[in-house]
Amino acid sequence: MNHLPRSNAGEHTPHGPPLILKHDLPASLVLFLISIPLSLGIAHATGAPLMAGIISAIIGGVVVGAISGAPLQISGPATGLVVIVAGLVAQFGWAATAAITLAAGVLQLALGLTGISRLVMSLSPAVVHGMLAGIGTSIAAGQLVVVLGGTAASSAPANLALLPGELAGSHVGSLVTGAVAIAALLLWPRVPRASLVPAPLVAVAAATVLAFVLHLDVARVDLPDSHALVFPEMPQGSAGAVMAAIVTVALVASMESLLSAVATDRLHDGPRARLDKELIAQGTGNVLAGALGGLPISGGLARSSTNIAAGAKTRYSAILQGVWIAVAVLAFSSALELIPLAALAGVLFVIGLKLVSLDRMRTLWRHREFLVYAATALGVVLFGLLEGVVVGLAIALLRALYRLTHCSVRVEGNRVSVRGSLVFLGVGRLVRELRRLPLGQTVVLELHIDYLDHASYEAINDWREGYERLGGRVRVDEVHDAWYDRADQGKPGRRKTLPGPLPRWFAPWSHWQGSPDAVMLPAQRSSAEQSAAASDPMILGMHEFERRSAPLVRPFLHELALRGQQPQQLFITCADSRVVPNLITTSGPGDLFCVRNIGNLVPMPSAEDRSVGAAIEFAVEVLNVGSIVVCGHSDCGAMKALVQGSASRGSHLHSWLRNAEPSLIRFHAPTAPGCAELPVADRLAVANVAQQLDNLLGYQSVREAITAGRLTLKGMYFDISNARVYLVDPDRNGLEPVPSPA
Repeated sequence: MNHLPRSNAGEHTPHGPPLILKHDLPASLVLFLISIPLSLGIAHATGAPLMAGIISAIIGGVVVGAISGAPLQISGPATGLVVIVAGLVAQFGWAATAAITLAAGVLQLALGLTGISRLVMSLSPAVVHGMLAGIGTSIAAGQLVVVLGGTAASSAPANLALLPGELAGSHVGSLVTGAVAIAALLLWPRVPRASLVPAPLVAVAAATVLAFVLHLDVARVDLPDSHALVFPEMPQGSAGAVMAAIVTVALVASMESLLSAVATDRLHDGPRARLDKELIAQGTGNVLAGALGGLPISGGLARSSTNIAAGAKTRYSAILQGVWIAVAVLAFSSALELIPLAALAGVLFVIGLKLVSLDRMRTLWRHREFLVYAATALGVVLFGLLEGVVVGLAIALLRALYRLTHCSVRVEGNRVSVRGSLVFLGVGRLVRELRRLPLGQTVVLELHIDYLDHASYEAINDWREGYERLGGRVRVDEVHDAWYDRADQGKPGRRKTLPGPLPRWFAPWSHWQGSPDAVMLPAQRSSAEQSAAASDPMILGMHEFERRSAPLVRPFLHELALRGQQPQQLFITCADSRVVPNLITTSGPGDLFCVRNIGNLVPMPSAEDRSVGAAIEFAVEVLNVGSIVVCGHSDCGAMKALVQGSASRGSHLHSWLRNAEPSLIRFHAPTAPGCAELPVADRLAVANVAQQLDNLLGYQSVREAITAGRLTLKGMYFDISNARVYLVDPDRNGLEPVPSPA
């Protein structure tokens, strides 16, 4: 009986017309219902002809969708470029802005062909999200002016200046229409089964019906004047201003598309995005959009996540939604002209606010990146997108330089702890602290550093040699990496600075507690307490945990304490002190639910001992583990006792090992060639693992979980002397190497 699950990698996956009709066609209809109001709203927000948004939506769907490197990403009018395009329209006019879009597309094509797209991903996330927050704030400020009945200006400060006047004399019709659209957009997701109809469509439809029924005097969508294609014209102005505009549009559209593509990859299990190909597709789309008088195009995470949530599986969902938009504009333009502009502004107002993420702020605050985020956002709002990004990048670089040159120095008695990067700019403070230490003592210099330059090494080494000449002793203890030790190599007569090659967190006590100063106990303890602690290796180990490891793992363990344990495996292994489950599985707290006993035995349900059975039922029925692993090992004392019959009759050990008698019977079955060379006790250990897997099937909860596909059983064997882990094939009582990850 093979307890190991088979791979389903080769299973047939449906494709072609059935897949498109079942998944992509419905998703394309959902996208179409969202894209119409969004495209019109973005076009209105920029001051471009409304048809420009429709043109870009069609090109983004049909053209970009067909050649995209991220098949499930949806492209259309760029939300992140609303403020920039509005400024370009005000400065150069619409026809010249179309020419700038075309040129930006050519630049995107060049960037895609050079393979430079991945460099965009090296931008600090704080800068990127600050840029989006600034754009969102600027969009919200401009659209709020429109909701109040005014006309949005081209910059966020100008729109903020307009708000007091618009609030004092707001247009009732526009205010009511916009408020209804905003309320519908926010409340619709709370309606049961609301996902069947997109919230933007509901918001625009509700506001349009209200304005029509109440005969409100509001400005509406005007498509007839926009039907004629606007062909690009050469911008009038300085060459520097035009080039800056082209580069800005190309970089922002590229960054928005690439970041969206990477984020979209996290939402599905399909093919991963090919960033260079995606950048070429975006460039092609912008060349066509500029040539036909459309808005700049980019991939959007909001549209892409909706596409995936609607069930799309291929690029045909994007292509079909572009087709539906073209059909709707040609056949139902009169219906679109009933839409109030304030309704579109209300939709864009909410979308702009959603770009300002409180969750993202909290995350960046925890990572001490909020200053970069806030500076970028404020710079975008006050000065413009390019200026804001430059401000953010400058602060991010200054912070990086500060972190590179900064280190913290903490002195506790005769122990000096250094954390951070140790370079020549920060070594002066360390040397000052070292020189304050009393002479003739044993000093431990603990380095938690990620970089040590040569000047810092020389400064530390000079102090060390001088301190030791005066009768003191210095031990350099490097925690994360051996920067100092590598620099110290090659010097004649230099003793090793580390107590050994293994880190303390998995080295045996005897390995790192051999020297009398391995762990320096707090000076405030009494001499009796220090003497008692120094004589007990476990006390020393606990002290070392409190001092070194606890601060690192405390946040993680606190999270585990709050949400409870959710282990992935029940791990049944021997109580042998040389078998460390977390070490041989590279796991940590919360990963393994462990049961350890003599011989890693699983007594049958009818056996007297019920402790293992209770653990199995708890793991399967309460913790819902996905697998149970039985792990045996070489040189097992329990297996030797079975072979030799050395357990005294009537003893607890003899009574317990009776549960392993079926393993002795199984042991005489033919073994795999790979096990024939093992010592007798080790061959029995392998057969014992296979038998315990069969014993697990005696538990009803295990059988039911396996039948339901929720649980798998695995056998492991740990060769202690060679530090090798094998899988156990229970059908052959044989060993197999651990397969490499796919």
